[in-house]
Amino acid sequence: MNLLSKQFKISNQLTTIHLIVLYYVTAVVVSTVLLSLPILHQPGIEISFIDTVFTAISAISVTGLTVVSTADTLNAAGKLVLTVILQFGGIGIMTLGTFIYILFGRKIGLRERQLIQVDQNRSTLSGLVRLMLRILQIIILIEVIGTIILSTYFLTYFDTWQEALLQGFFGAVSATTNAGFDITGASLIPFADDYFVQFINMVLLILGAIGFPVLIEVQELLRGKYKHVNHKFNFSLFTKITTVTFFALVLVGFGAILLFEQKNFFVDKSWHQQFFYSMFQSVTTRNGGLATMDVSEFSVPTLLVLIVLMFIGASPSSVGGGIRTTTFAIMLLAILNYAKGNSSIKVFGREIDTEDITRSFIVIATATMLCFTATVILAVTEDFPILSIVFEVASAFGTTGLSMGITGDLSTSGKIVIMFLMFVGRIGIFSFLFLLRGKETKDIYRYPTEKIIIG
Repeated sequence: MNLLSKQFKISNQLTTIHLIVLYYVTAVVVSTVLLSLPILHQPGIEISFIDTVFTAISAISVTGLTVVSTADTLNAAGKLVLTVILQFGGIGIMTLGTFIYILFGRKIGLRERQLIQVDQNRSTLSGLVRLMLRILQIIILIEVIGTIILSTYFLTYFDTWQEALLQGFFGAVSATTNAGFDITGASLIPFADDYFVQFINMVLLILGAIGFPVLIEVQELLRGKYKHVNHKFNFSLFTKITTVTFFALVLVGFGAILLFEQKNFFVDKSWHQQFFYSMFQSVTTRNGGLATMDVSEFSVPTLLVLIVLMFIGASPSSVGGGIRTTTFAIMLLAILNYAKGNSSIKVFGREIDTEDITRSFIVIATATMLCFTATVILAVTEDFPILSIVFEVASAFGTTGLSMGITGDLSTSGKIVIMFLMFVGRIGIFSFLFLLRGKETKDIYRYPTEKIIIG
């Protein structure tokens, strides 16, 4: 009884951010224990502790960077366990936690609602339980449809329906959660000429990365279409900004790859090969991590573009990491409006809150310093070209999972740096900053303000 009282007291002393981080750390610990079980490994396979932890963090953060081959290391049971871990990491611990609470008849109190609010980057406490259930419903539906389509199609690739089902199920979950893991042993390179598989994976990657609020609003639009013929549905400002930015970045990536690789990787490729190579690699940088080719074959300009796209990452309240699409959009809008002499940002008939503008620049500045520091450390500890290191850092922070092939050869210290970036990329920059700051205090007095020279 005393032990329970002590644990309850400690829990009450922790802030919401501390509890969220604690839950994710606990998920990593549990995942590490599960993935280290010999019964989940292929016969004769042993994994070192650091590699197991790396795989667990990569799975919880749905990054996909791996130091061991998933296909050669885990057996069928191990792959199913990994799929469950990807679900917790992708959909969010609080989303699945809410479902488990309701399943066992437990009440969702204020504390739990605050945890959900932080985990999903929401500004209010209202409607959070319903939101979690809708997110879970939508994602599961997407994964089920993806599994049916891919499993049925994979019957032409694999000898047994069991293998086709496993490949289809894992592929659908990995793509929807943008995890970047594969059990083919070569990502989607075996399907480099199969445009149907690529198309389905691109759809799943986009649905996972574009943001849960966007999916919910689209669902509301589709439902209302048949109920209210004359009712005009209005998307929120968040949905408008994140959708436009998301697809604009996809098009920019597609165009850049297509342009820069004309005299390089695409020199002997047909127009349809160029189209799908460019489009898939652009989509996967949003947070997917799957690839239809070895990205190290790209030229330097293309790799630099991919680094920027991975650093930006997916949309807020999605399965992805990075600074997020809305953060990048607000930064561009702020610069554009300042250059025009405007004192505020007006877009889609709305005005961006000043606090959101400040928060965006804080996220970008913090993320840049974090990635720069990680790059310097890896440049000291690892013997790899600087471009490969920067690419790895951006991929880890953006929880993307693409690599130029150096992940498995990282030193222990290098793996720790990448693990830290993947974890921060999953919980988000603001959660990371709130984790570091002390108790908030209010100013009891103010000093006179004075302008300083800037720029």
